[in-house]
Amino acid sequence: MDASLIPGTAVLLIVFLFTLWAFRFHQRRTRLPPGPRPWLFLGNLLQKDVLPLFNTYTKLSKRYGPVFTIWLGTKPMVVICGIEAVKDALITHNEEFGGRPPVPILDQVTKGLISEHEKWKMVRRFTICTLRNFGMGKKSMAERISEETHCLVEKIIWKCKIWSKNVFSPLTLFAATVSNVICSVIFGNRFSYEDKKFTELLEILEAFVTFFVSLPGLVYSTLPNIMNFLPGPHKKIFSDCKKVCDFIRYEVDTHKETLDPENPRDFIDCFLLKLEKEQNSSIICMEDLVMSVFQLFIGGTDTTSSVISYALVVLARFSDVQVKIQQEIDEIVGANRAPSMEDRMKMPYTNAFVHEILRILRITNENFPRMTTQDVNFRGHFIPQGTAILPLLVSMHFDPLHWEDPENFHPSHFLDKKGEFQKKDAYMPFSAGKRACPGEALADMELFLIFSILLQHFTFELIIDPEEIDLETLYMGCRKKGKYHYLQAIKCKI
Repeated sequence: MDASLIPGTAVLLIVFLFTLWAFRFHQRRTRLPPGPRPWLFLGNLLQKDVLPLFNTYTKLSKRYGPVFTIWLGTKPMVVICGIEAVKDALITHNEEFGGRPPVPILDQVTKGLISEHEKWKMVRRFTICTLRNFGMGKKSMAERISEETHCLVEKIIWKCKIWSKNVFSPLTLFAATVSNVICSVIFGNRFSYEDKKFTELLEILEAFVTFFVSLPGLVYSTLPNIMNFLPGPHKKIFSDCKKVCDFIRYEVDTHKETLDPENPRDFIDCFLLKLEKEQNSSIICMEDLVMSVFQLFIGGTDTTSSVISYALVVLARFSDVQVKIQQEIDEIVGANRAPSMEDRMKMPYTNAFVHEILRILRITNENFPRMTTQDVNFRGHFIPQGTAILPLLVSMHFDPLHWEDPENFHPSHFLDKKGEFQKKDAYMPFSAGKRACPGEALADMELFLIFSILLQHFTFELIIDPEEIDLETLYMGCRKKGKYHYLQAIKCKI
């Protein structure tokens, strides 16, 4: 071939390949449910008004209907909105929507455990069974939560003595409290609030979750193969997460040395015995134990502790709600004993408050994507196997057809005319189906007991004018520390 023709031939080849790729991209797009037109390679990521995502998705659902498609780079994700469509997806089509697409940030840390369907199913079944055996949802777990919360009460009193005017920052304290509950199940022991290693691990987990829901985290999830070769905050996040995994490996090695097959002490012991029993199996390995503990550690710490922290700010902002809860505690529990789970059905207002907090805080509505395990026809749309699916829980929790005043905080959303607690169909903070949160029973107990015990001992007040609180930012669970992240704890006379 004449050398002078090579550049022209190369250009033609590139144009041909690009045209072929663009044609196939267009074909894929037209097969899926409708949605905003994506940019080539970038998808809808950099189009304006993308964040916060739930607001964007809600607006798009009004234009395209309850089932629509957005593009993260070259990968489509079908978003499902509204109570009927979400329940249809998670419950009626549980099997078809039971997969999990690759989540690059999580896969980087957990070695792909959550995305490997068969392995994930085996580990999840084992995890739920083991957690139940160690008391999740039972009276023994409630007693453990109560004991840990009383440690928290003493810690708040001590912190308030150090800080002026009884001021303290709840975020780190509550993370330690909630984490200690799950740590007692995983590792067989709790940690001191002053333990430097424990504090470092909690700070790493907080940084990881903050990165996960940030714009840089979204960019990494969209373009992981490119971002892995570029500098950025993801490098430090992954390096720090390795420290957490190294700590877990150390704990696993320590457990191996003292393991008694007849008396398993905790989750790690039970997993080690399972590995020993199935040593010829190629499905699970020692690294899966480490990754499972990592997921339990972060899953059992972040969301619940964040909910408690922001909920106390909400209580300080709406002091009338706080007073009503304390009056109910005084009437049902009194001052001579701690609240228990047996009190819950007698405390409808406190119960309604917990449910309303889970409804209105956006951090409890951030559902992980699912993935179709087979081709499926869903509500008039064809969705191919392997497509990412996002059931938008927030669309249920803020639907004006099911809530009288969805944008505002009202415990009365969960009370009938007689003041008794009532369940709502448009309420699903822990998701549903095979990918529902496995820690629902634990979180449910923690929230009721921790709130009740804290409000039995303290009245919480803001250090700023309540009117300065941006409620929308608060409900979104903004992780950037501001003045409303600090509270005054006024000790009650009990």
